[in-house]
Amino acid sequence: QVQLVESGGGLVPPGGSLRLTCAASGSTFRIYTMDWYRQAPGKERELVATITSEYVTTYADSVKGRFTISRLNAANMVYLQMNDLKPEDTAVYYCHGLDGYWGQGTQVIVSS
Repeated sequence: QVQLVESGGGLVPPGGSLRLTCAASGSTFRIYTMDWYRQAPGKERELVATITSEYVTTYADSVKGRFTISRLNAANMVYLQMNDLKPEDTAVYYCHGLDGYWGQGTQVIVSS
């Protein structure tokens, strides 16, 4: 079965850092664009970052310069390094890809 599993969320103070991991299934992981989305309470799900099969990355304006998406195809992994976290980054973060699949989400809370 196709599966995406996120991990690495938690509670951090403003200015802190977290590294999220998405573990994907499948032998063709390397050919897919992979994404990170986030959804704060009461808000629509928002695209945060994208990385293509050719390692081209894009970011939402709100996270540019602070977040970095990367992938390790040999391990079927996607990462989101989040630095200088702000309270407005608080959300559930979701991995997306493999022709439209979603992970279960991991909670990030930025608070002092």
